[in-house]
Order: sequence, then C-alpha cells, then structure tokens
Amino acid sequence: MRSEHTGPPAALSGRIGSGPSELLHDEVLDPQFRFESRHLMGHYVAIEKVLAAEYARMGLVTTDEAHAIATLLDGVGPDTLTARPGANMSDIAFALERHVEESLAKPVPRWHVDRSRNDLQSCAQLMFGRARLAHFAAALLEFGTAAHRLAESTRELPMPGYTHFQAAQIITPGFYLAAVSEQVLHTQRRLLATYDGLDACPLGAGAMAGQELAWDRERMARLLGFARPQPSALTSVASRRWSTEITAELSLLGAALSRFTTDLLTWGSSEYGFIELPDELSGISSAMPQKKNYPVLERVRGRTAHLAAFHIDGLLGQRNTPFCNLVEVSKEAGTHLLNAFESAHGTVRLFTEVLRRLTFRADRMREVCEREFLGGFSLANSLTLGRGVPWRTAQVVAGRYIVLAAAAGLAPAPGDADLLREAAAEKGITLEDPAELLAEAFDVRRGLERMASAGSAHPEAVRELLRTQQGEYDGLREQWARRSAALRAGADETDRALGREAERGESHVGTDGDERGPR
Repeated sequence: MRSEHTGPPAALSGRIGSGPSELLHDEVLDPQFRFESRHLMGHYVAIEKVLAAEYARMGLVTTDEAHAIATLLDGVGPDTLTARPGANMSDIAFALERHVEESLAKPVPRWHVDRSRNDLQSCAQLMFGRARLAHFAAALLEFGTAAHRLAESTRELPMPGYTHFQAAQIITPGFYLAAVSEQVLHTQRRLLATYDGLDACPLGAGAMAGQELAWDRERMARLLGFARPQPSALTSVASRRWSTEITAELSLLGAALSRFTTDLLTWGSSEYGFIELPDELSGISSAMPQKKNYPVLERVRGRTAHLAAFHIDGLLGQRNTPFCNLVEVSKEAGTHLLNAFESAHGTVRLFTEVLRRLTFRADRMREVCEREFLGGFSLANSLTLGRGVPWRTAQVVAGRYIVLAAAAGLAPAPGDADLLREAAAEKGITLEDPAELLAEAFDVRRGLERMASAGSAHPEAVRELLRTQQGEYDGLREQWARRSAALRAGADETDRALGREAERGESHVGTDGDERGPR
C-alpha cells in the first residue's frame, strides 16, 4: 500500500527511491509525529537554536544567518508542521529542517553540516523527561505539604494504631501522616538524584561515534540547561536508562500511596468511621440511600497499579536489544512514558485534594482507644520497671489480666484491681496497689505521653519531626528552583548568542508547559 503523497525523497536521501508507505505513515509515523509536535517541539526548537549558535561560533554560518534561522525556529509551534511522507518522510526532524530551509530568504549551505538525527532525538526526549520529572516533583511537593499540614493539626488526637490488622497501640493521625510526609521526602530525594543523574546532554554525540567538527559540548550542554555533557557518545544515543529509572521511582511511590489509601479506605468504612470527606469528594449508592461512599480513594488506589505496569512495559521494551541507537528502544520502549507521568501526576493531585479536605472524627477514634486494651504493653513495662517483675513474666501477667477482664465484660479503664492481683498471684507474685498500675497503663492520654523516644507518637516528638521535615521541604524547593534557573539561564544565553533576547519575550516553555519546575 502506497501513500498518495509518496514521492521521490531526493531532497533528503539518494539511498531510497520513495517515501514511507501509507500503512507505515498511518500506523507509526504520523502518530509519532503528532506526539512529538505536541510534547517535544519546544525541545527540538531549543536544540536547533543551540546548534545555530554553535555554527556561528565555529564560523560556519554568519551572525545574520544564525539570527534568521533562530527567528524562524521561534515561530514554530505544535501546529506549524505536518507529516508529509513525500516531503519530509513524516519525520519531525526532517520537517523542522525543511520548514526552515524553505522559509529562509536565501540558502545557508553549511547549516546542519556534520549533524545526525540520533543525538538530536535523544536530546529532545531527555529534555522532555527531565522537564516532566521536575513538573511531577512540584505536584508531589504539594502532596507532601498537604500531609505535613494535616499532621500538624492532628498530632494530639488519639487514635488506635494497628499491627497485623489488630488494634495495637495509641497513636495520632499526625503521627501517621508524618510517616506519609517522610515517604514523600524520601521519594523527593530520589527524584532529585534521578534528575541529577540524567542531567547530561547527549548533543554532540552524532550518530553514535562522535562528530567531525569541534563542537563545544560543554557550551551546548549549558545552553540547554544541562549540568554537563554525556561523556560517552555511544551512551548518548543508545541508552534510555533514564526513562526506566523514572518509571521505577513512580512505581515505588505508587506502591506506598496504595498502602496509605488502603488505610484511609479502612478508616472511612462504616465499621470504623474515623474519617470523613465532604460531599463533593464522595459518592452514593444507586440502591441504598443510607450509604456515603468514597470512590475517589478507590480511584487513587486503582491508579497506582498503572505505575508499576508502565515501568514493566518500559523495562521489557529495552531488554534483549543491542546497545546502539535503535527505534525499538528510543521510541517503542518509551510509548507509555507520558502516560506514566500523567497517571502519577493525576493520582497525586487527587490524593492531595483528599488530604486537604479530610477530617478526622476524634470521638470515634477515642471510643476505640478506650474500648481496646491498648495499654497492655505499658502494663507489662510498669510491672517490670516499677515492681521488679521479670519481663517475660510481666508479659504473661498482663496478658492473663486482659483475658480475665475481657471475660468479665470490663472496659480497660478503670479496670479491676482484684483481677490484676489474681493474675499476678497465679505466677506467685504479690502486687501492692494494682489499681495505680491499671490507671496509669490504660489512660488514653498517658498512652501518648509515655512515649519518650525520638520519632515516637508523643505529640512533641511528632512536632519535632515535622519541624525537621519542614526544613527539608524548604531545601528541596530551593534545589528544584536552582535547576529551573539553569534552564532559564541557558535559554537566555542562547538568545543572546543569536541576538534574539530583545525579541524573545517570556517564551522558553515547552509546548505543553513542561518546562515548569516545582514552586
């Protein structure tokens, strides 16, 4: 099947005698072209401007020629170019080249000499991934901030903490949410390290073995906002490791978010009733009018599964391929990278809104704390530390007391001193004033205040942890802002080199706004 637009691509190559078939155009090339026009065009333009500045530096084009090329490049947007099999082989790089050539007042013979699409495409893809990573980091910082704020406001509300699906010890929502916040900070540190690891410019690698002209790769990297050039020309065009590193981090975060959402789903059930969301974030049953559902939490948890799938897809797309420039790796293996970013971003946005609107029901949480024998551990500690009972024996006595009290239908507080005396006597221990032990062990407030170690559920320990976390959030924002500033500085320097600074205005943003960094 042949495209009706197919014709001799003599202006592009003498090696083959026709453009791509209609089937190849429709199934592969045109969708790729439209994707790159929408999401990578701003990066291709930035790269071509840097190349023009380099040609001018090397004296291969004049200052006026470089300026004319940059002016035409700045006029290109996501809808400027079209995939034309016979004219540009439905390839974005060829289309951009032809657009500029056809629009110049006179030919610039040396423009694009010593150039390859391989490092050009690799660089554009990497810039896309880098920008999307920074954009997602901004959303994740907002989520972490929401968790951090809610933790501060709920760090004194007693609630039951669970191990093995059983009520275990008294904690607070603030204690739990400080752990959520810590997970965000951990992921942020890893995202920042991932960003810095991939922040090496492929431009100047050529097809795979380098280039024949003396390109200033350090300068090109700086102009594109990279920290450094990629040292190896082969790695520059062959490796897409960065894409799987990013999706790996997103999948790990997704696993953590799914666990947090599972807790919220449990706490929001009718049996627990610990949390409540406003009506605008809730759902109903079509048949049971008494129900108020929280499908937004199900959506969040469901979406986290996609993040693992996208990572596996990208990983499998690269395995068992030769280490060279390859369409299978550079394009097919990255098919769902945008989906991974958008799914992660949407998931975090939804979860952020949940945390901003979530309220905890202090009465229901305290009711469970008062109903469960959550002071059993403290009772055993007190028997050992205050009455000299060997630790394991103290565990047995405390456990036996709880069995007797539960069988008698007693609440944990105030308890029954005679039953504790009886439990101790079974182990040959005589207790003086057991009522004091019970009052101390099963007091809900004291369950929090007894915790003395750093990082514990004690409200002041939580406050100290949150204070430390706040300093790290501030530092991370500064780190991301510094990297965004490098992008802006590089774009400004490029325009100065091309004499375009007065004409540029404020537009050095990717075509879908993906150059924005975290706020």
